[in-house]
Amino acid sequence: MSDPAFTVIDLGGTTLRTARYGVAEDAVTDVRRVPTDGIAGHPGLPVAELQARVLDQVAELAAEAVERHRSGAVCVSFAGPVTADGRALAAPTVWGGPGEQVPVRQRLEERLGLPVVVVNDLTAAVWRYVDPADDRPFCLITVSSGIGNKVYRAGEVLLDTEGHGGELGHWTVDPSPDAAPCDCGGRGHLGALASGRGALAAARRAALADPAGYARSALAAAAPDPELLDNQALVAAVHAGDAFATGAVRVGITALASAITAVFASIGIRRYVLIGGFALALGARYAELLTAELERLGCFGLTPGEIRELVVLGAADDDSGLIGAGRLLAARTPAARTPAVPEPAPAR
Repeated sequence: MSDPAFTVIDLGGTTLRTARYGVAEDAVTDVRRVPTDGIAGHPGLPVAELQARVLDQVAELAAEAVERHRSGAVCVSFAGPVTADGRALAAPTVWGGPGEQVPVRQRLEERLGLPVVVVNDLTAAVWRYVDPADDRPFCLITVSSGIGNKVYRAGEVLLDTEGHGGELGHWTVDPSPDAAPCDCGGRGHLGALASGRGALAAARRAALADPAGYARSALAAAAPDPELLDNQALVAAVHAGDAFATGAVRVGITALASAITAVFASIGIRRYVLIGGFALALGARYAELLTAELERLGCFGLTPGEIRELVVLGAADDDSGLIGAGRLLAARTPAARTPAVPEPAPAR
Protein backbone atom coordinates (compact mmCIF):
# COMPACT_ATOMS: atom_id res chain seq x y z
CA MET A 1 0.00 0.00 0.00
CA SER A 2 1.37 3.43 -0.96
CA ASP A 3 2.12 6.06 1.64
CA PRO A 4 -0.81 8.39 2.42
CA ALA A 5 -0.86 11.60 0.40
CA PHE A 6 -3.00 14.71 0.38
CA THR A 7 -3.59 17.52 -2.07
CA VAL A 8 -2.83 20.90 -0.54
CA ILE A 9 -3.74 24.23 -2.08
CA ASP A 10 -2.50 27.71 -1.26
CA LEU A 11 -4.87 30.38 -2.54
CA GLY A 12 -3.27 33.81 -2.39
CA GLY A 13 -4.07 37.19 -3.85
CA THR A 14 -1.41 36.83 -6.54
CA THR A 15 -0.77 33.11 -6.97
CA LEU A 16 -2.72 29.87 -6.61
CA ARG A 17 -0.58 26.80 -5.90
CA THR A 18 -1.34 23.11 -5.70
CA ALA A 19 0.97 20.43 -4.31
CA ARG A 20 1.17 16.86 -3.07
CA TYR A 21 1.90 16.44 0.63
CA GLY A 22 3.47 13.08 1.46
CA VAL A 23 2.85 12.13 5.06
CA ALA A 24 5.84 9.81 5.45
CA GLU A 25 8.35 12.32 4.10
CA ASP A 26 6.59 15.37 5.63
CA ALA A 27 7.25 17.34 2.45
CA VAL A 28 5.50 18.76 -0.59
CA THR A 29 6.18 17.77 -4.18
CA ASP A 30 4.53 18.45 -7.54
CA VAL A 31 4.16 22.13 -6.66
CA ARG A 32 2.38 23.91 -9.49
CA ARG A 33 1.43 27.57 -9.62
CA VAL A 34 -0.78 29.80 -11.71
CA PRO A 35 -1.93 33.42 -11.32
CA THR A 36 -5.04 33.65 -9.16
CA ASP A 37 -8.03 34.49 -11.35
CA GLY A 38 -9.12 37.26 -9.00
CA ILE A 39 -8.96 40.99 -8.44
CA ALA A 40 -5.28 41.33 -9.39
CA GLY A 41 -6.03 40.21 -12.94
CA HIS A 42 -9.59 41.60 -13.21
CA PRO A 43 -9.75 44.75 -11.08
CA GLY A 44 -12.97 46.00 -12.66
CA LEU A 45 -15.17 42.93 -12.18
CA PRO A 46 -17.90 42.74 -9.51
CA VAL A 47 -17.07 40.83 -6.34
CA ALA A 48 -19.65 38.10 -7.00
CA GLU A 49 -18.19 37.39 -10.44
CA LEU A 50 -14.66 37.27 -9.04
CA GLN A 51 -15.79 34.86 -6.31
CA ALA A 52 -17.27 32.53 -8.94
CA ARG A 53 -14.15 32.72 -11.13
CA VAL A 54 -11.79 31.95 -8.26
CA LEU A 55 -13.87 29.08 -6.91
CA ASP A 56 -14.16 27.53 -10.38
CA GLN A 57 -10.40 27.84 -10.80
CA VAL A 58 -9.70 26.19 -7.43
CA ALA A 59 -12.14 23.35 -8.12
CA GLU A 60 -10.71 22.64 -11.57
CA LEU A 61 -7.09 22.62 -10.43
CA ALA A 62 -7.94 20.64 -7.30
CA ALA A 63 -9.67 17.93 -9.34
CA GLU A 64 -6.63 17.59 -11.61
CA ALA A 65 -4.26 17.47 -8.64
CA VAL A 66 -6.32 14.90 -6.73
CA GLU A 67 -6.15 12.57 -9.71
CA ARG A 68 -2.37 12.99 -10.04
CA HIS A 69 -1.75 12.59 -6.31
CA ARG A 70 -4.31 9.84 -5.65
CA SER A 71 -5.03 11.78 -2.51
CA GLY A 72 -7.61 11.02 0.12
CA ALA A 73 -8.38 14.58 1.19
CA VAL A 74 -7.80 18.21 0.29
CA CYS A 75 -6.81 21.19 2.41
CA VAL A 76 -7.15 24.75 1.13
CA SER A 77 -5.01 27.44 2.71
CA PHE A 78 -7.10 30.55 2.08
CA ALA A 79 -6.07 34.24 2.07
CA GLY A 80 -8.81 35.57 4.34
CA PRO A 81 -10.82 34.84 7.48
CA VAL A 82 -12.54 31.44 7.46
CA THR A 83 -15.15 30.01 9.83
CA ALA A 84 -14.80 26.66 11.55
CA ASP A 85 -17.14 25.10 8.96
CA GLY A 86 -15.15 26.38 5.98
CA ARG A 87 -17.00 29.53 4.95
CA ALA A 88 -14.86 32.35 3.59
CA LEU A 89 -15.94 35.57 5.29
CA ALA A 90 -13.81 37.90 3.18
CA ALA A 91 -10.85 37.90 0.81
CA PRO A 92 -9.76 41.47 0.00
CA THR A 93 -6.58 40.47 -1.83
CA VAL A 94 -8.37 37.73 -3.80
CA TRP A 95 -11.72 39.26 -4.79
CA GLY A 96 -11.85 42.64 -3.09
CA GLY A 97 -14.91 43.35 -1.07
CA PRO A 98 -17.17 43.43 0.65
CA GLY A 99 -19.11 40.44 -0.66
CA GLU A 100 -21.27 37.53 0.41
CA GLN A 101 -19.82 34.73 2.51
CA VAL A 102 -18.76 31.79 0.34
CA PRO A 103 -19.18 28.17 1.58
CA VAL A 104 -15.87 27.10 0.06
CA ARG A 105 -15.60 23.75 1.87
CA GLN A 106 -19.14 22.69 0.99
CA ARG A 107 -18.87 23.60 -2.68
CA LEU A 108 -15.49 21.93 -3.14
CA GLU A 109 -16.64 18.73 -1.40
CA GLU A 110 -19.67 18.62 -3.72
CA ARG A 111 -17.45 18.97 -6.79
CA LEU A 112 -14.55 16.76 -5.69
CA GLY A 113 -16.33 14.02 -3.75
CA LEU A 114 -13.59 14.07 -1.09
CA PRO A 115 -13.23 15.51 2.41
CA VAL A 116 -12.06 19.13 2.22
CA VAL A 117 -10.66 21.31 4.98
CA VAL A 118 -10.53 25.07 4.45
CA VAL A 119 -8.48 27.22 6.80
CA ASN A 120 -7.01 30.68 6.76
CA ASP A 121 -3.59 30.66 5.12
CA LEU A 122 -1.83 31.81 8.27
CA THR A 123 -3.70 29.24 10.37
CA ALA A 124 -2.29 26.57 8.05
CA ALA A 125 1.20 28.06 8.00
CA VAL A 126 1.38 28.16 11.80
CA TRP A 127 1.66 24.35 11.93
CA ARG A 128 4.91 24.43 10.00
CA TYR A 129 6.48 26.40 12.86
CA VAL A 130 5.02 24.51 15.81
CA ASP A 131 7.79 22.56 17.51
CA PRO A 132 6.50 19.77 19.78
CA ALA A 133 9.73 20.07 21.79
CA ASP A 134 9.32 23.84 22.29
CA ASP A 135 5.74 24.90 22.91
CA ARG A 136 6.44 28.58 23.50
CA PRO A 137 3.75 30.89 22.07
CA PHE A 138 4.51 32.85 18.93
CA CYS A 139 2.89 35.16 16.41
CA LEU A 140 3.24 34.33 12.71
CA ILE A 141 3.10 37.40 10.44
CA THR A 142 2.94 37.37 6.66
CA VAL A 143 4.00 40.39 4.62
CA SER A 144 3.03 39.72 1.03
CA SER A 145 0.07 40.92 -1.09
CA GLY A 146 -1.53 41.80 2.22
CA ILE A 147 -0.72 41.58 5.92
CA GLY A 148 -2.01 38.82 8.16
CA ASN A 149 -1.10 37.23 11.46
CA LYS A 150 -2.01 34.35 13.72
CA VAL A 151 -1.10 33.73 17.34
CA TYR A 152 -0.25 30.21 18.51
CA ARG A 153 -0.53 29.57 22.22
CA ALA A 154 -1.00 26.49 24.41
CA GLY A 155 -1.50 24.13 21.49
CA GLU A 156 -3.97 26.15 19.47
CA VAL A 157 -4.36 29.07 17.10
CA LEU A 158 -6.28 31.85 18.83
CA LEU A 159 -9.47 32.27 16.81
CA ASP A 160 -13.19 32.13 17.41
CA THR A 161 -15.55 29.87 15.46
CA GLU A 162 -16.41 32.68 13.05
CA GLY A 163 -12.77 33.07 12.05
CA HIS A 164 -12.17 36.35 13.86
CA GLY A 165 -8.61 36.95 15.00
CA GLY A 166 -5.31 37.44 13.24
CA GLU A 167 -6.39 40.24 10.92
CA LEU A 168 -3.86 42.91 11.89
CA GLY A 169 -3.76 43.86 8.22
CA HIS A 170 -7.14 45.52 8.67
CA TRP A 171 -6.24 47.40 11.83
CA THR A 172 -6.63 51.14 11.09
CA VAL A 173 -3.30 52.88 11.58
CA ASP A 174 -4.12 56.07 9.64
CA PRO A 175 -7.60 57.47 10.36
CA SER A 176 -7.31 60.43 7.97
CA PRO A 177 -9.97 60.61 5.22
CA ASP A 178 -7.35 60.56 2.46
CA ALA A 179 -5.39 57.63 3.90
CA ALA A 180 -4.08 54.95 1.57
CA PRO A 181 -6.86 52.65 0.30
CA CYS A 182 -6.96 49.00 1.31
CA ASP A 183 -8.04 46.15 -0.97
CA CYS A 184 -11.00 45.54 1.34
CA GLY A 185 -12.46 48.96 0.52
CA GLY A 186 -11.37 50.65 3.74
CA ARG A 187 -8.65 53.24 4.20
CA GLY A 188 -5.58 53.55 6.36
CA HIS A 189 -5.33 49.86 7.23
CA LEU A 190 -1.99 48.33 8.15
CA GLY A 191 -2.02 46.23 4.98
CA ALA A 192 -2.48 49.35 2.84
CA LEU A 193 0.83 50.65 4.20
CA ALA A 194 2.98 47.66 5.14
CA SER A 195 2.18 44.94 2.60
CA GLY A 196 4.19 44.47 -0.57
CA ARG A 197 1.48 46.31 -2.50
CA GLY A 198 1.36 48.96 0.21
CA ALA A 199 5.12 49.51 0.12
CA LEU A 200 5.04 49.88 -3.66
CA ALA A 201 2.19 52.38 -3.41
CA ALA A 202 4.13 54.29 -0.74
CA ALA A 203 7.18 54.49 -3.00
CA ARG A 204 5.05 55.83 -5.86
CA ARG A 205 3.45 58.43 -3.56
CA ALA A 206 6.89 59.47 -2.33
CA ALA A 207 8.06 59.88 -5.93
CA LEU A 208 5.16 62.21 -6.69
CA ALA A 209 5.79 64.20 -3.51
CA ASP A 210 9.56 64.44 -4.07
CA PRO A 211 10.36 64.05 -7.77
CA ALA A 212 13.90 65.34 -7.31
CA GLY A 213 14.61 62.78 -4.59
CA TYR A 214 13.18 60.03 -6.76
CA ALA A 215 15.31 61.14 -9.71
CA ARG A 216 18.44 60.74 -7.56
CA SER A 217 17.50 57.27 -6.34
CA ALA A 218 18.22 53.87 -7.86
CA LEU A 219 14.48 53.51 -8.40
CA ALA A 220 14.50 56.13 -11.16
CA ALA A 221 17.11 54.16 -13.08
CA ALA A 222 14.88 51.08 -12.94
CA ALA A 223 11.64 52.97 -13.65
CA PRO A 224 11.88 56.61 -14.83
CA ASP A 225 8.07 56.72 -14.57
CA PRO A 226 7.13 55.89 -10.93
CA GLU A 227 3.89 54.30 -12.13
CA LEU A 228 6.00 51.61 -13.83
CA LEU A 229 7.93 50.83 -10.65
CA ASP A 230 7.57 47.26 -9.38
CA ASN A 231 8.38 45.40 -6.17
CA GLN A 232 11.43 43.70 -7.69
CA ALA A 233 13.07 47.08 -8.32
CA LEU A 234 12.02 48.33 -4.88
CA VAL A 235 13.53 45.32 -3.13
CA ALA A 236 16.75 45.57 -5.14
CA ALA A 237 17.12 49.25 -4.26
CA VAL A 238 16.63 48.59 -0.54
CA HIS A 239 19.26 45.83 -0.66
CA ALA A 240 21.60 48.29 -2.37
CA GLY A 241 21.16 50.74 0.50
CA ASP A 242 19.17 53.31 -1.48
CA ALA A 243 17.92 55.89 1.03
CA PHE A 244 14.82 56.91 -0.94
CA ALA A 245 13.62 53.31 -1.37
CA THR A 246 14.41 52.45 2.25
CA GLY A 247 12.49 55.48 3.45
CA ALA A 248 9.42 54.45 1.46
CA VAL A 249 9.52 50.91 2.87
CA ARG A 250 10.11 52.20 6.39
CA VAL A 251 6.67 53.88 6.37
CA GLY A 252 4.99 50.47 6.46
CA ILE A 253 7.60 48.94 8.74
CA THR A 254 6.95 51.65 11.34
CA ALA A 255 3.23 50.85 11.24
CA LEU A 256 3.93 47.11 11.56
CA ALA A 257 6.25 47.71 14.51
CA SER A 258 3.46 49.62 16.23
CA ALA A 259 1.12 46.67 15.69
CA ILE A 260 3.66 44.26 17.16
CA THR A 261 4.09 46.40 20.25
CA ALA A 262 0.30 46.29 20.70
CA VAL A 263 0.25 42.48 20.46
CA PHE A 264 3.09 42.25 22.96
CA ALA A 265 1.49 44.72 25.37
CA SER A 266 -1.88 42.93 25.23
CA ILE A 267 -0.90 39.25 25.46
CA GLY A 268 2.87 39.12 26.00
CA ILE A 269 3.96 37.26 22.85
CA ARG A 270 7.75 37.42 22.61
CA ARG A 271 8.43 35.67 19.29
CA TYR A 272 7.34 36.97 15.87
CA VAL A 273 8.02 34.79 12.83
CA LEU A 274 8.02 36.68 9.52
CA ILE A 275 6.99 35.00 6.27
CA GLY A 276 5.50 36.23 2.99
CA GLY A 277 7.04 37.11 -0.34
CA PHE A 278 7.85 40.75 0.35
CA ALA A 279 9.37 40.28 3.81
CA LEU A 280 11.41 37.26 2.71
CA ALA A 281 12.62 39.01 -0.46
CA LEU A 282 14.09 41.73 1.77
CA GLY A 283 15.17 39.05 4.24
CA ALA A 284 17.61 40.02 6.96
CA ARG A 285 17.39 43.68 5.96
CA TYR A 286 13.64 43.68 6.61
CA ALA A 287 14.11 42.06 10.03
CA GLU A 288 16.85 44.59 10.81
CA LEU A 289 14.65 47.58 9.90
CA LEU A 290 11.68 46.19 11.82
CA THR A 291 13.78 45.47 14.91
CA ALA A 292 15.20 48.99 14.81
CA GLU A 293 11.67 50.41 14.81
CA LEU A 294 10.68 48.15 17.69
CA GLU A 295 13.67 49.41 19.67
CA ARG A 296 12.74 52.99 18.87
CA LEU A 297 9.12 52.50 19.94
CA GLY A 298 9.96 50.29 22.89
CA CYS A 299 8.10 47.30 24.31
CA PHE A 300 6.97 47.99 27.87
CA GLY A 301 8.96 45.85 30.30
CA LEU A 302 11.54 44.58 27.79
CA THR A 303 15.18 45.60 27.58
CA PRO A 304 16.70 46.59 24.21
CA GLY A 305 18.47 43.23 24.15
CA GLU A 306 15.20 41.38 24.68
CA ILE A 307 13.53 43.44 21.94
CA ARG A 308 16.29 42.42 19.54
CA GLU A 309 15.30 38.79 20.10
CA LEU A 310 11.62 39.27 19.15
CA VAL A 311 11.74 38.98 15.35
CA VAL A 312 12.91 35.94 13.37
CA LEU A 313 12.57 35.08 9.70
CA GLY A 314 10.61 32.04 8.60
CA ALA A 315 11.78 29.56 5.98
CA ALA A 316 13.17 31.21 2.86
CA ASP A 317 10.73 29.34 0.60
CA ASP A 318 7.03 30.08 0.14
CA ASP A 319 5.81 26.62 1.16
CA SER A 320 4.67 27.35 4.71
CA GLY A 321 0.96 27.31 3.86
CA LEU A 322 1.32 24.10 1.86
CA ILE A 323 3.41 22.21 4.42
CA GLY A 324 1.28 23.46 7.29
CA ALA A 325 -1.90 22.40 5.51
CA GLY A 326 -0.45 18.92 4.97
CA ARG A 327 0.55 18.53 8.61
CA LEU A 328 -2.88 19.69 9.71
CA LEU A 329 -4.59 17.12 7.46
CA ALA A 330 -2.25 14.36 8.63
CA ALA A 331 -3.02 15.17 12.25
CA ARG A 332 -6.75 14.99 11.54
CA THR A 333 -6.47 11.64 9.73
CA PRO A 334 -5.59 8.99 12.36
CA ALA A 335 -4.36 6.37 9.90
CA ALA A 336 -1.90 8.85 8.42
CA ARG A 337 -0.32 10.17 11.60
CA THR A 338 3.40 9.91 12.20
CA PRO A 339 5.23 10.85 15.40
CA ALA A 340 6.82 13.89 13.73
CA VAL A 341 3.48 15.58 13.06
CA PRO A 342 2.06 17.62 15.95
CA GLU A 343 -1.57 17.29 17.00
CA PRO A 344 -3.25 20.64 16.35
CA ALA A 345 -6.40 22.00 17.87
CA PRO A 346 -9.45 22.09 15.54
CA ALA A 347 -8.71 24.31 12.55
CA ARG A 348 -10.35 27.64 12.05
